[in-house]
Amino acid sequence: MVFALVGLVVLALLGAVHRYVWRRFVGDTTAPGSRLRRAGTVAAFVLPLLSVGAMTSGRVGAPFWLQQVLAWPGFLWLACLLYLTLALLVGEVVRPVLLRVLARRDAARTGVESGTASGTPEETSGTPTEVPDETRPRTGKLVTSGSTGVSAPPEAVARTASDAPDPAAEPETELAATASAPAGTTPAPALVPQPSRRLFVSRVVGGAAAAAGLATVGYGAYGVLRGPSVQRITVPLAKLPRAAHGFRIAVVSDIHIGPILGRAHTRRIVDTINATSPDLVAVVGDLVDGSVADLGSAAEPLAALRARHGSYFVTGNHEYFSGAEQWVDHVRELGLVPLENARVEIEGFDLAGVNDIAGETEGQGPDFGRALGDRDRGRAAVLMAHQPVVIHDAVEHGVDLQLSGHTHGGQLWPGNYLAELANPTVAGLERYGDTQLFVSRGAGAWGPPVRVGAPSDITVVELASRQA
Repeated sequence: MVFALVGLVVLALLGAVHRYVWRRFVGDTTAPGSRLRRAGTVAAFVLPLLSVGAMTSGRVGAPFWLQQVLAWPGFLWLACLLYLTLALLVGEVVRPVLLRVLARRDAARTGVESGTASGTPEETSGTPTEVPDETRPRTGKLVTSGSTGVSAPPEAVARTASDAPDPAAEPETELAATASAPAGTTPAPALVPQPSRRLFVSRVVGGAAAAAGLATVGYGAYGVLRGPSVQRITVPLAKLPRAAHGFRIAVVSDIHIGPILGRAHTRRIVDTINATSPDLVAVVGDLVDGSVADLGSAAEPLAALRARHGSYFVTGNHEYFSGAEQWVDHVRELGLVPLENARVEIEGFDLAGVNDIAGETEGQGPDFGRALGDRDRGRAAVLMAHQPVVIHDAVEHGVDLQLSGHTHGGQLWPGNYLAELANPTVAGLERYGDTQLFVSRGAGAWGPPVRVGAPSDITVVELASRQA
């Protein structure tokens, strides 16, 4: 019941946002019945359907080719929707200011023209003109181009005025009606239809918002497809012996092999890691978004990882959406060592790993007692755990350094503020008691293949002994 209610709220919010975006980009800038308006309206219905399909196709077991077809437009539209909406909201501040500036400019221009027109003929030409006798009754004149003042009865004047176009009937343009000239005369030049002030501002603000939003998404997608950068940090550990000083762990998390990021993405990550010549590789969960049957071949480049002390893997929450047991077996076949609530002794310290808390639904959750309970606490301990929220269990079990991922650093600004609400640390290194927590921003992306304000990375953590 709760999930259904949340789903309805989310759908209502998405509907309202799409309505707002349609209004500003389509309704306010195009003519009713025009091709552009029809195209924009169709897109406003099709794009959200593609997004829903992209998010649900994998969960409902749709064919992998269909997941790929839906993923690119569906997920990219979600990123576009976010930044187009943010840009439009900024535009709401600019819109009234721009309207006011244009109104003042038009008022000033009208004042200048009125001042010029108010000059008497004598002032402008020096030729005296006849001053009309105000005591005589006035008769209306209907003046057409090329004529010289053909008199018309007042009712003709009224009839002509009533035939003028209604400005409300043409909301998008300010048109000046011109009378048809008699044959043989030179017609008066027709005025070119000009956009109304409000329409002009809507198009300027909409165009600027579209450019800003789409450019942001394009740059963020380029950063993901280009591959992660390498970051380096040094972490001193009080219990680390001198012999292990300078030990380098390449930490990579949230690779998210899936319908969008495939084998080439995995290969880029493996090449980047190998170029750092690490002593050990720690793959800290969320490796995949899909089954072994669909993505097994895309993960095969992991077999080329090279490290003096090997490569290790722990599950993330997305593995439990994708068949965790099958993936654990598959990464083992590729040469990685899964640490399922287990520990190994490395040169100078203990390396432990726990299952992700999402595994609790399958009876495969984290077991800190099994992974850390019987160890020698005189030795330094490094823990691989996908989610930062287990840091308090790590502190309780005397862990010196916890390596985590999961947050993506927020991935899409301002998502980092939401990530802060659910995680003790969103990215980087922080201390909790005697335990240090390092959170990677991840090497891939979930959903939209876009990162804004949280670039993907692989981090080389260099352990430092205080005895050195």
